[in-house]
Amino acid sequence: MSVMRKEMEKYRDIDEDELLKKLSEDELQRLEDELEELDPDNELLPAGMRQKDQTKKTPTGTFQRDNLLAHLEKQANEHPDKEDLVPFTGEKRGKAFVPKKMVDPIMENVTLEPELEEALASASDAELCDIAGVIQCTQYKPVPDEEPNSTDVEETLLRMKRNDPDLVEVNLNNIKNIPIKTLKAYAEALTKNTVVERFSLVGTRSNDPVAFALAEMLKVNTTLKSLNVESNFITGTGVLSLIASLQHNTILQELKIDNQSQPLGNKVEMEIASMLEKNTSLLKFGYHFTQQGPRLRGSNAMMNNNDLARVVRSESDGSFTLTLSVPELERAFGKKFKSKTNTKEKAGGRSHLP
Repeated sequence: MSVMRKEMEKYRDIDEDELLKKLSEDELQRLEDELEELDPDNELLPAGMRQKDQTKKTPTGTFQRDNLLAHLEKQANEHPDKEDLVPFTGEKRGKAFVPKKMVDPIMENVTLEPELEEALASASDAELCDIAGVIQCTQYKPVPDEEPNSTDVEETLLRMKRNDPDLVEVNLNNIKNIPIKTLKAYAEALTKNTVVERFSLVGTRSNDPVAFALAEMLKVNTTLKSLNVESNFITGTGVLSLIASLQHNTILQELKIDNQSQPLGNKVEMEIASMLEKNTSLLKFGYHFTQQGPRLRGSNAMMNNNDLARVVRSESDGSFTLTLSVPELERAFGKKFKSKTNTKEKAGGRSHLP
C-alpha cells in the first residue's frame, strides 16, 4: 500500500490545464473519444452516441455510382431466371373481380310548410347555426305521404240516405274539398239513419254551422256511438252546442273535439265540465283541457260513467259488484242492493257479496 501511495502522490501536483494545452488537435480528439467510451451504458444518450463513430474511415478506393449501376444491371441480365416448379398454363380460375358501380344518392325534394320555407329563406347565418346546433347531425328520416282518403263523398251520402245495412262506419278524414252544404247533408241524413255507428270528420274544415247541424242530429239519432270532429274550425259555441245535445242522447259513447283552430278558453272549458257531470252515458271524451279544474272534473265524470256502465254489464249477466263510490250511483242502485242484502240476511245470516 505504501508503494502505491507513493506512486499516486507523484501525480497529485500535476496541472491538468497545462497538459491539455500541450496536446495537439488529434490527441484531443482521441482523448474525447476515449472519454466517451468510459460510460457506454448511459441511458440518457442515444444508442448511436454510446460508442465512438466508426464511419470516419478513409475510403479504400474511388466510388463511381454509374459504374456500379451498370455492373448490377449487367449481372442481372446475365444471370438466368429460376425455372418454375409448376409451369404457367394461362388458365383462369375463379371469377374476375368486377367493382360495383357507385350509385350517387338522389337528393329528394323535401317540401316544408310555407311558413317554414319563408323563415329559412330569410334566416341569417347566426340563426342557421343555432338551428344546426339544435338539430345536430341527426339523419333525416323520410316519411312517406299518407295515401289520400278513397271515400267517395257523394256515393257514401246516397248510401247513408238509403240506410245501407253494410254502411256501419263513415270516414271522411282529411278530405279538404267537401262543401259545408254537403257536410250538413250528412248530418241531416244521420237523423233518419239507423245503421251508421261511427262518423269521423277529422280535418275536413268543418265550422260552427256543421257543428250546429250535428248537434241537432244527436238529439234524434238512436244508433250513432262515436263522433270525431277533431282538427277543424269549430269555436267554443259550436262545441257547447254539441255537448249540450248529449242531454237528449243516451246512445253516443265517444266524442272527440280536440285540436281546433282556436283555443276554447277557460269559460268554455268550465261549461263543458259541468255538462259532462250531468251526462251519464258518454264513456270517452277526446279533449285536452288547459286548466286543471275542468280537467279533473271531466276525468271524474268519465270515470263515473264507466263505473255505471260496468254495473249495468254485471247486472246483465246475473251478478253485481259493490264499486259505488259516487253519490249518484249510490242513489240509483241503493234500494236494489239493500233489498237483496236484506233477503239474504233473513234467509241465512250474513252473506258475502262477490
